[in-house]
Amino acid sequence: MDNEKLLDAFIELIRRTSSDLPVDVVTAIKEGLLTEKRDSIAHKTLQMILKNIKLAKEKSLPMCQDTGTPVFYVNYPHGVSQIDIKKKINQAIKESVHKLYLRPNIVDTLTGKNLGDKTGPGYPVINFEEWKKDYIRVILMLKGGGCENVGTQYALPDSRVNAGRDLEGVRRCILDAVHKAQGRGCSPGILGVCIGGDRVSSYEESKRQLLRSLDDRNKNPVLGKLEQSIMKDSNRLGIGPMGFGGMTTLLGVKIGSLCRIPPSYFVSVTYMCWAYRRRGFEYENGKTKKWLY
Repeated sequence: MDNEKLLDAFIELIRRTSSDLPVDVVTAIKEGLLTEKRDSIAHKTLQMILKNIKLAKEKSLPMCQDTGTPVFYVNYPHGVSQIDIKKKINQAIKESVHKLYLRPNIVDTLTGKNLGDKTGPGYPVINFEEWKKDYIRVILMLKGGGCENVGTQYALPDSRVNAGRDLEGVRRCILDAVHKAQGRGCSPGILGVCIGGDRVSSYEESKRQLLRSLDDRNKNPVLGKLEQSIMKDSNRLGIGPMGFGGMTTLLGVKIGSLCRIPPSYFVSVTYMCWAYRRRGFEYENGKTKKWLY
């Protein structure tokens, strides 16, 4: 493994993720634009979002002032050192701050002191998983704080939303989460949802669902039908882009499920803003062989 070339790949990954929104996301925003009444606030808001996306790509600058928490998903073959990969990721983040691909916005929680380009406990988030393939795959998600703040979790049954332990109860919880978020998550948003698991694994899987492409179809037909239903109902709420009203409240809904023990029935909702920043690469024999998304 050529460590210098891997470092360069990580830096380029951060640049692309921060400044160049994937095609599936841009396409969904353009489709949303077509549903809004011309010259309405919703229509103008989506136009401004698309202009922002274009400028960010042209200038290789962050498309949002909040460059978010870097969340890495790393698959690696047997024999590759997690320690080496983590060192390269941390080094790439520091160099990306100096190159203006990321903002120096990490702070010590207890003191509030800005740590500059340094990394710290819990930053970045790195998820490692060994696999049987002979190359490394890395996916990066930049998760903004505004949308992260409106994520939520329900424990069913939940009398607040009249939700029982069934798919109708799940549907009620997800729609409640969308309604409560309003425009505070920088809508139009994308939902990652997990049904089941424990409190931690459920949240983790809901975020992992955001790695799916917007135009894919759920392999589980029951969950696929639920995704479509939530999309349809959410876009009828009238929340619209940035909460200004309109038909484009969500760009996508991705739902997964995990096994659970009988006493627990969690529904976890992770909200992603319109700046749905996720990119990836595959690395083999000292070079990047493929870019993802």
